Amino acid sequence: MNLGKTLFAQLMEFVPWTSFMRIVARYGGDSRVRSLNCTEQFRAMAFAQLTYRESLRDIETCLLANQSKLYGMGFRSPVKRSTLADANEGRDWRIWADLAALLIRRARKLYCNDSFGIDLDNTVYALDATTIDLCLSLFPWAPFRTAKAAVKLHTLLDLRGNIPAFIHISDGKTHEVNVLDILPIEAGAFYVMDRGYLDFSRLFALHQAGAFFVTRAKRGMDARRVYSSPTDRSTGIICDQRIALNGFYISQSYPEQLRRIRFKDPESGKTLVFLTNNTALPALTIAALYKSRWQVELFFKWIKQHLRIKRFIGNSENAVKTQIWCAVATYVLIAIVKKELQLDASLYTLLQILSVSVFEKTQLSQAFAGSGQFTEPTDFYNQLNLFDF
Repeated sequence: MNLGKTLFAQLMEFVPWTSFMRIVARYGGDSRVRSLNCTEQFRAMAFAQLTYRESLRDIETCLLANQSKLYGMGFRSPVKRSTLADANEGRDWRIWADLAALLIRRARKLYCNDSFGIDLDNTVYALDATTIDLCLSLFPWAPFRTAKAAVKLHTLLDLRGNIPAFIHISDGKTHEVNVLDILPIEAGAFYVMDRGYLDFSRLFALHQAGAFFVTRAKRGMDARRVYSSPTDRSTGIICDQRIALNGFYISQSYPEQLRRIRFKDPESGKTLVFLTNNTALPALTIAALYKSRWQVELFFKWIKQHLRIKRFIGNSENAVKTQIWCAVATYVLIAIVKKELQLDASLYTLLQILSVSVFEKTQLSQAFAGSGQFTEPTDFYNQLNLFDF
């Protein structure tokens, strides 16, 4: 690779620009544009994510301080904060959503053979949502509570590589369970969800599509036992049963039998009740699948700490979604680079190195050499490091 290129320019070479230009043409992103086209806009937003820029003025000042290197980074002229603000406000956010989807497909192919701790050939997804609080007076389009606004990130996380396979951005009032109506269903895959997604009509639609789900039962669920399988209580499995739902309406919502597993966690002593439509896997595997759902919680914590999605540089819905999708695309791009270059370092370490050396002119592989010896500080002492794959 050309040693005269900055690390940022080398990183941007992993973006499929030809496919991206087709996306831009689809939405007319560069129509009547005289400065800061869509390519430059993404570079500026990715630069902000990689270097932790907090405002438009911050982005403008930092790039202007390295004006002699801007052309090599892909900028035809210095980036003006007013021009970037107008681009974020006016250009369709679906451009960046489609770019992120393009990168996600590529990343999932790279990580498809990775292990996530359970010996299972099926694809396993963890589904959950996180809330980003906003100011109601500045973001009136995202109502949440009486005096607060918010957006929700509904995320379907592929546990092989911790790549977000599906993301939906909604206002804070949208209930998590509604995302099941628009979720892409993959036959044979496992969807692991908490009990906030327990809606039997929607779960039956997922069952009819040929997919499997693992969730928790709510207290007071009206059901009767049909059959009990023998269990070894020393493993923590209290019972493994086939059940049928009682009640006229609920039995119509899910007319077939379900599998109910009662599990006592030996570490915490809590008793958990799982529901699934899979009857073939061992009960302990079902319990382990639900435990793996914690990865999506760690994913939300990680992106809120290390990506710029808690403070926004625009107030409109389009600007907020643009920033979030550019952050997701940047995250997935770093995951692709990590896999393509076969780096041992965590994503946290790669982002920290890039944040202070994007203007350096050295090879990416050399810049990250030896970075695998550093580990990410974490508050989760009882959890494995999520991004040390």
